[in-house]
Amino acid sequence: MSIVIVGLGNPGKEYEKTRHNAGRSAVELVAKQEGFAEFVFNKTTNALVGKGAIGSENATLVLPETMMNLSGKAVSAFVKSPKAAKNLLVVHDDLDLPLGTIKMVFGRGSGGHKGVESIMRAVKTKDFARIRIGISGVGKQNQAKKVSGEEKVIKLVIGKWKPAEEATVKKVLKKVTEAVRLFATEGIESATMFANTR
Repeated sequence: MSIVIVGLGNPGKEYEKTRHNAGRSAVELVAKQEGFAEFVFNKTTNALVGKGAIGSENATLVLPETMMNLSGKAVSAFVKSPKAAKNLLVVHDDLDLPLGTIKMVFGRGSGGHKGVESIMRAVKTKDFARIRIGISGVGKQNQAKKVSGEEKVIKLVIGKWKPAEEATVKKVLKKVTEAVRLFATEGIESATMFANTR
């Protein structure tokens, strides 16, 4: 049974290395580390698709080429039923987590993330695994610094990583790829335990 791993982000050069593309960057790194063939644009699904194996599991990597809030369209072509969603892993940025943290969840609400909402609508269930990548500043007690006001949120989300953050981002993306590998080879429990341990 093939697993489907989706990296959320916005397509196009101007969004590369932005916080909102953390999920997409992580899945691109998975492809590189696991020796997947080049991503190929699939016109029907409007997504870049990479096929290969992680360990002994067949995996399809999907990078939707739509804007973030339409991501579900691409995903529904690969995940045809709520039952099939059990083999889906979505990797995305998360404003509620500070930079340097990742969290793996299953069957949870979208937390207001438009890309995740779009996927939940498209596959008609929220019962699938997600890796949330923290993109907010670190506030008190290592919690995410709250950003208020739509303009400020948008500015943060589509802003590029600061040079001072690059090293942390690299570390985090590496941790995400390890969690993805565990999800593929050992299942969600092992992956969750690894991802959610500081």
